[in-house]
Amino acid sequence: MTAQETLHNVEKALDEIRPFLMSDGGNIKLLSIEDTLVKVQLEGACTGCSVNQMTLKNGVEATIKKYAPHIEEVINVA
Repeated sequence: MTAQETLHNVEKALDEIRPFLMSDGGNIKLLSIEDTLVKVQLEGACTGCSVNQMTLKNGVEATIKKYAPHIEEVINVA
């Protein structure tokens, strides 16, 4: 998968999960993709949410891996 395809697939994954985050007053922004690592920034209500790490791993990371299986980890850069 090329870097452009990876970017496109990660954006598609974020577009899929974004409505769920927005319904709770949050959002997510893609910061960078470095090999198998995706850096994002949780925004709005997501920044102070007590379950944001669970959302990041079980929601965001799982969805990104569905679209870009070679991605190994997604981290939130505060």
